Amino acid sequence: MKQAHKPQRTMKQPDALPPAQPLTLQLETFIPYQLSVLSNRVSQAISAEYYRRFGLVMTEWRTMCVLGRFPGLSASEVAERTAMDKVAVSRAVARLLERELVSRDIHGDDRRRSVLALSAKGQAMHDQVAPLVLACEQRLLSVLDEEELAQLHALIGRLGGEGMNRLLSGLQGMPMSPVSSAQVNPPPA
Repeated sequence: MKQAHKPQRTMKQPDALPPAQPLTLQLETFIPYQLSVLSNRVSQAISAEYYRRFGLVMTEWRTMCVLGRFPGLSASEVAERTAMDKVAVSRAVARLLERELVSRDIHGDDRRRSVLALSAKGQAMHDQVAPLVLACEQRLLSVLDEEELAQLHALIGRLGGEGMNRLLSGLQGMPMSPVSSAQVNPPPA
């Protein structure tokens, strides 16, 4: 018995792919940019108010906040907790010491290490500024209901923890740019 001849099917070839387009970074939808812009806008608005009332700049207030919560830290530890540049923290500490808002002592066990704390004058100022910034935070967050606020806190926690861990581990395997930071930011002459 002869088998009926089946016509061979040919698969249609896909249309040729368009040439690869370079990826474009749209800042307005790039989450790190959005977070940075929001953070800058909020911080600038709040810091303008406590500067006007108390003569404190942002680095000074953040230093005071950390020392108000964790007295006895070194300037390096303040920088670490705030993610601020060590030089900026050092300048803030110098101004706070000059205004007698912070005191510096030698650590009991390590004579080479100095530790910082709010002075009585610094604590009094802290106690005036803290309610101001908390009221600003409350006004900002008033657009969120309780569930949204809880979700925001959870998401920030995840991004700051697991998200940052993934980001940093992914960056470790990336090739370095051929341009060194010294070429981008040459030392001052």
